[in-house]
Amino acid sequence: MSDKSNENLIENRLVQLRCHFTWKLLIKDTELPDLENRVFDEIEFLDTKFNVGIHNLLAYVKHLNGQNKEALESLKEAEDLIQTEHAGQSDVSSLVIWGNYAWLYYHMGRLSDAQIYLDKVETTCKKFGSPSCYTVESPEMDSEEGWALLKCGGKNYERAKACFEKALEVDPENPEFNTGYAIVMYRLDGFNKALQINEAFCLQPLEQAIRLNPENAYIKAIFAVKLQDVGQEDEGEKYIEEALASGSSQTYVLRYAAKFYRRKGLVEKSLQLLKMALRATPSSAFVHQQIGLCYKTQMFQIKKAAKWQPRGQDRENINRLVQMAIREFEKALKLRPTFEVMYIDLADMYAEMGQLKKAEDTFKKLLCMEVCDDQIRYQIHYRYGRFQEFQRKSEDAAIIHYLNAINIEKKSIINDKSISALEKLVFKKLQRNAADIESLSILGFIYKLKGEINKALEYYEQALSLANEFEKCVGHVP
Repeated sequence: MSDKSNENLIENRLVQLRCHFTWKLLIKDTELPDLENRVFDEIEFLDTKFNVGIHNLLAYVKHLNGQNKEALESLKEAEDLIQTEHAGQSDVSSLVIWGNYAWLYYHMGRLSDAQIYLDKVETTCKKFGSPSCYTVESPEMDSEEGWALLKCGGKNYERAKACFEKALEVDPENPEFNTGYAIVMYRLDGFNKALQINEAFCLQPLEQAIRLNPENAYIKAIFAVKLQDVGQEDEGEKYIEEALASGSSQTYVLRYAAKFYRRKGLVEKSLQLLKMALRATPSSAFVHQQIGLCYKTQMFQIKKAAKWQPRGQDRENINRLVQMAIREFEKALKLRPTFEVMYIDLADMYAEMGQLKKAEDTFKKLLCMEVCDDQIRYQIHYRYGRFQEFQRKSEDAAIIHYLNAINIEKKSIINDKSISALEKLVFKKLQRNAADIESLSILGFIYKLKGEINKALEYYEQALSLANEFEKCVGHVP
C-alpha cells in the first residue's frame, strides 16, 4: 500500500473516533489564550473527582497552539489519572485519550503511532460488542463530550446540555453527569436571565447535583447565586457560608461569593474576596470583570447618595472609581477579547468620563461582533440607544437601537426597558411636534406590543390621517 493510500485509510478511521478532534468544538483563535488560562486554573484550583477530561482538553488546546509535544504530555497525565480515578472502567475512559493520541500522531506525521492507538480503540470496541470498529455508545463518552463543550464557551452550551441529558437517560443518579448538567443549565439560565424569575430552569438540577455531591463547594456557590436571582437571598447566603467554610475549590467559591455579596450591596466584602481570588488567578478575566463591577457599583452608590448631582469630593471619588473600573474592564478584555458583555460596561464607563469617541468605538466594535446570545444583543442595542439619546443627543439613532432591542423576539425585562425608553423619547418628540407622523406610528407600534389595541389604532389613525393630508398638500403644490 502506498504512503498516500495508508494516510487516507488512517484518516477515514480517525473521523469515526469520538474525541476532541471530532467533536467540532467552537473555539476562535482569539479565545485560545483565555481558554488555556481557565483550563490551568481548573487543574490547579478546582477540587473535583472528574479531572481526566480537563487534561484531555488541555492536550487539544496545546495542539491548536502548535505545541504537540506538550499535548502528548497532557495526554500522558490523563492516562495516569485514569488508573486512580476510573480503574473499574479504564477501557471506556481511555477511548477518548486514545482517540486524541491517534489524531495528534496523525498531525505530527507519525502514522505508525497513530495506527497503534487506532488498534487500541478497535480492540476495546470489539470487547464491548460495538457495531462500529471505532466508536462505542457510552454515557461516559457522552459526559466527556459534554464537559469539553461546556468549557469551550457559550456557543457550545446547547450541545453540552444534550450530551449530559443523553448520559443521564442511562444513569440518572450519576454524580458526574448531574454535576455537568447542573452547571450547563446554570450557564444557559444566565444567558436567559432577562426572562421572568419563575422560569429559572437550573434550580432543580443544582439541587440534585448538591444531593449527589454534598461536598462540592463550587456547586453550592453557584446555587447560592441562582437563589439570589430568584429572590431567595437569605437561603442563598446559607449556601455561600457553607461553601466558604468548606475550604474546597476556594478560588472558584471566592468568585461567586464575591458576586453574591456585591449584588447584596456589600461591595467592600466583595472586593476583599475578589482580591484573594486575584492573588491565586491573576489571569482570570472573570475576576477582573467582577472587580470592575464593584467599582462601578460604588460609583453608582455615590451618585445616588448625592441625588445624581455629585460635586466636589463626590465628583473626584466618582472619577477615581470610574478610572479604576475602566482599568479592570480593559484587563478583562485583553485576557478574553470575546467577552461581549464587558464591552458594554467599558463603553458605559468611557461615557461616564466624557470619552465619547472611545465609548462610540467600543459600541461599534461590539456591533460588528458575532453575538449569539439574545440577552446580550438586547443589552447592546438598549444601552447603545441610551448612549445615543443622552450622550450623543441623537434621537433618531436612539430610536433605531431601541427598536432593534424590541424586535429581538423574546419577552424580557430588557425588552420592557426598551419599550419604556422608546415611549418616553417619542412622547418627548411629540411635545415639540404633535404632527410627527413617524412618532405617532411608533406609538401605535408600542401600544400594539403592550396589548392596548384601541390606543394603538388611535395613534395609527392619527399618523395615517396626517400622511394623507401631507400627500394632498404636496399634490396641490404648483
